[in-house]
Amino acid sequence: MAKKILAVDDSASIRQMVSFTLRSAGYEVVEAPDGNAGVNQAKTTQVDLVLTDQNMPGMDGLTLIRTLRGLPEYAATPILMLTTESSDAMKQQGRAVGATGWLVKPFDPQKLLEVVRKVIG
Repeated sequence: MAKKILAVDDSASIRQMVSFTLRSAGYEVVEAPDGNAGVNQAKTTQVDLVLTDQNMPGMDGLTLIRTLRGLPEYAATPILMLTTESSDAMKQQGRAVGATGWLVKPFDPQKLLEVVRKVIG
């Protein structure tokens, strides 16, 4: 059975690129356009990995991670930030709320797959 990944990003084109990259490698992908929708998706569909942007309307990526980490079923699920934010301070905040890793946009599809394989196989 394919591993399921939740891709949360307010940019439809980024979601399409991420989904295409992951699906072509055999992963199942569920998408959400913002953090609130991401939390709802995560509650209705158990996923093996969450990929989230930081800057989104409604609920940003750090708040999404904090919210998911508060749910028992996502306490240990890998969560990767995929964002334009690359400052050490922002990465530190990400680690503090429970981010597993950090990828900077624009992303290299091969690098994305390498990191995903490393965290969920």
